Amino acid sequence: MVAKTDVTVEFESFVAEVGPRLRDCLTARFGREAGSEAASDALSYAWEHWDRVSRMDNPAGYLFAVARGRVRRERGRRFVRLEQVDERRTPWVEPGLPAALERLSPKQRTVVMLVHSFGWTMGEVAEVLGVAKGTIQSHERRAMSRLRKELGVEQ
Repeated sequence: MVAKTDVTVEFESFVAEVGPRLRDCLTARFGREAGSEAASDALSYAWEHWDRVSRMDNPAGYLFAVARGRVRRERGRRFVRLEQVDERRTPWVEPGLPAALERLSPKQRTVVMLVHSFGWTMGEVAEVLGVAKGTIQSHERRAMSRLRKELGVEQ
C-alpha cells in the first residue's frame, strides 16, 4: 500500500471543500451536464498546477474562470439548455421556470441559481465569481424582477 503524500492529502481536502461549490457554480452557469464536466476538468487542471493553485487567494474563483473559458472554447457561446420540469414528478416547480431562467443573462442565471437553488450567500457568490457583493446583489435583484414578470408573479 502506498502512503499518501502531504500534497495529496492537501489536494484531497481542497477537492472536498471546493469541489461541490465549483460544481454548483458551473452547473448554474452551463447546465448540469456541461457544468459537471467543466468542474471535473477544472479540478484536473488544479491537480496539474497544484503548486501554483494552492498558493492563490481565491483558487475556486480562478478555477471557475478556467472552466468557463474552456467551455466557451469548446461549445462557443451556445445557448444553455436547462432540464425541463416533469410536472408529475416535481409539481412544486413552476413549469415555465427553466425557460425563464434560460432567457436570463448567464451572470444573472448563475447568481439566481446559486443563491436561490443552492443556498449560497451573496458573499460566497461574489467571492467565487471574483466580483463585488454589490454586483451580485444587483444581478440578483434584476434577475428576480425579470423572472417574476415573465412568470406573472410580480410583487
